[in-house]
Amino acid sequence: MHPRHEQTFPELTPAEIDRMRRFGEVRRYHDGDTLFETGKTGPGMFVILAGHVAITQRDGLGHVSPVVEQGPGQFLGELGQLSNRFALVDGHAEGEVECLLIPPERLRALLVAEADLGERIMRALILRRVSLIQGGVGGPVLIGAANSGDVVRLQGFLTRNGYPHHLLDPAQDKDAAELVARSAPQPADLPLVVTPDGSILRNPSEVEIARAMGMLAAVSPDKLYDVAIVGSGPAGLSTAVYAASEGLSVAVLDARAFGGQAGASARIENYLGFPTGISGLALTARAYNQAQKFGAEIMIPVSVKTLECGCEDGNFSLTLDDGAPLRAKAIVVASGARYRRPQMTNLEKFEGRGVWYWASPIEARLCAAQEVILVGGGNSAGQAAVFLSAHASKVHMVIRGGGLGASMSRYLIERIESTPNIELLFNTEVVSIEGAPDASLERAQLRSRLSGETSWMPIRNVFLFVGADPATGWLDGCGVALDRAGFVVTGATSAQHQRPVTLLETTVPGVFAVGDVRSGSVKRVGGAIGEGAQVVAALHGYLADSLTAAPAPCREQASVR
Repeated sequence: MHPRHEQTFPELTPAEIDRMRRFGEVRRYHDGDTLFETGKTGPGMFVILAGHVAITQRDGLGHVSPVVEQGPGQFLGELGQLSNRFALVDGHAEGEVECLLIPPERLRALLVAEADLGERIMRALILRRVSLIQGGVGGPVLIGAANSGDVVRLQGFLTRNGYPHHLLDPAQDKDAAELVARSAPQPADLPLVVTPDGSILRNPSEVEIARAMGMLAAVSPDKLYDVAIVGSGPAGLSTAVYAASEGLSVAVLDARAFGGQAGASARIENYLGFPTGISGLALTARAYNQAQKFGAEIMIPVSVKTLECGCEDGNFSLTLDDGAPLRAKAIVVASGARYRRPQMTNLEKFEGRGVWYWASPIEARLCAAQEVILVGGGNSAGQAAVFLSAHASKVHMVIRGGGLGASMSRYLIERIESTPNIELLFNTEVVSIEGAPDASLERAQLRSRLSGETSWMPIRNVFLFVGADPATGWLDGCGVALDRAGFVVTGATSAQHQRPVTLLETTVPGVFAVGDVRSGSVKRVGGAIGEGAQVVAALHGYLADSLTAAPAPCREQASVR
């Protein structure tokens, strides 16, 4: 029995099904027919009118197991059906079956038009995805050692994007060991990733695994979006939800995962409406699902290389990592900031092998019952320290300054001070890390910024949360003005503007900035979400004005005045 079974697999009444008929068409299937198949694009959501459908899973290694059987009044589908993604399980007719098939675009229309019914369906779709993730059902099989840096990399990517998967260690699993012997002659080939159709990827990149699993669709060069949002942190997702819900065609692009830095927060306790706190991943996953509900197209992982500003037709073109263009009438810069890489000897050698830039259950598993170092004194560092303290034997929190009051919320400071296995090391920095060649981290050198004295500490994991640099390199050459630290300037008039400039508009008309990437933003989740909502009004104004405005010159450099 599934947890919350009645909500996960609700039964619809005849009256409710009648309300849904205008969104789909009736299909009939014979005994044994396939309604949908793992690893292939699902046709939409099925409402069973008569007969039964067996849902099974297969993992690419030849293993097939039952998931659930559904009958009249129930519906088949999960979150992937909102956005034309691959099916994660198989569905076969048992006997004669009659269904109402609702394609993805009509399913989204149903969720909006039928509020009460749509709420029940949306909740079920989310709960089903959660069940698949918790059971490791429907996604790829990762084969490799749990403490391998590349295993952690791929697990982190799939987990943060809400995609089910499971891991087999060849040292413990016979089938995995045999597959490695046949398919991975070199250590660099590990981990292997086995897709549901049996294809084998050798230590793939995030883009390669995303394409193999149907997480990433090709961009149409002929499509013109109303707005392209670069970045899917809280600010970008907020913009997507409000823009898509108000009828704009929206594309959201992110190089790694939805949620940004907030998505890696173990617990956010000062966000309005969540008095007991909520994890960053849970909060941003809700926004991610909400954006898809309203029809936003979310493309992950996609890196934006350049922005070509308003040429001839007045539109914009983003050049993506594969060279493909994506065209839009307006751009929202929500690319946020990335944690800095401090000056530390051997840092690059141990990234992914003991040096981490976020703290999730995956990293926590690697440092269970060990002492760890966490560098940083901001809110993200504080949240990570509290989270890791429940797993590590001790957390040495290294802070360059003499206190936390200027950079961290008071509730976090009190939590840290009351946690017995968190040690605060003020006026201290990590200057070097060492370990055996091609092996994991073994020790770290600390230096007092007051006395200059150094000492070595045996340590296998170092977590870095040391401030952030804006992700704005892709804006070079477009004329978007930046401040001295590289953050995007908004609200300043330039020579290109022919109308009043809105608070969130950059020096290039039609290019807006929200969230951490914006100069002067408050660098808080609540502020980022508020700016995402606020910018949509400015987008409507710009798009309305652009219908009658003359085309902008191509690549004219902006000058702030």
